[in-house]
Amino acid sequence: MNILHITCSPRGRASESYRLSQRLVDRLAASAGGPDAQVTEIDATALPHVDQDYAAALSARADPAGEILGRGALRQSGELIESLQSASHIVIATPMHNFTVPASLKVWIDHVVRVRSTFQITPEGKVGTLADRPVYVAISSGGEFSGDAARQPDFLTPYLKHVLGTIGLRDVTFFSVQGTARGEEALEAARAQAEAEIAAHVFAPSEREGLLTA
Repeated sequence: MNILHITCSPRGRASESYRLSQRLVDRLAASAGGPDAQVTEIDATALPHVDQDYAAALSARADPAGEILGRGALRQSGELIESLQSASHIVIATPMHNFTVPASLKVWIDHVVRVRSTFQITPEGKVGTLADRPVYVAISSGGEFSGDAARQPDFLTPYLKHVLGTIGLRDVTFFSVQGTARGEEALEAARAQAEAEIAAHVFAPSEREGLLTA
């Protein structure tokens, strides 16, 4: 198991989304036998925006060649796509900012959603070229965006489903801690619910054996 862990909060490891995503990473690693799992962590808040060479390459009829691929955003894009291709599981930790993805996650998306690298343009539209694999998204939000308590719109989850599907990643599961701004009691309840959902979705070896023998 090779887990790619992408973190997107400016609060880093102190963020609620990171905390939730780490539960997912730990659970996935345990399901693979612990030490046998490899984890690669990428801090999306440190990624540079795409540059002029990158924009020119995407608008050209063919990919550039030579030293241009080894500099700037094209080099960064190639490295990020390589890490995506080698991952067996992807975990994205993200806050919801202004009803959608934060700028840091959008930067990562701009690097990896790349014509002729992760999707092709066909007469039927864009077709992803990556092999599908599980993607888990851990979301934190100050307000509620789903369920009966929802008080704000959600443009994050439909956008991520669509843009990840564009490159071939369709097995996307969302977990969220919502209402983080409503006080400690509400936060603890939201954490407990999210962690129960993770436990129900990703089984540890002992739990899997129990299901098989039940």
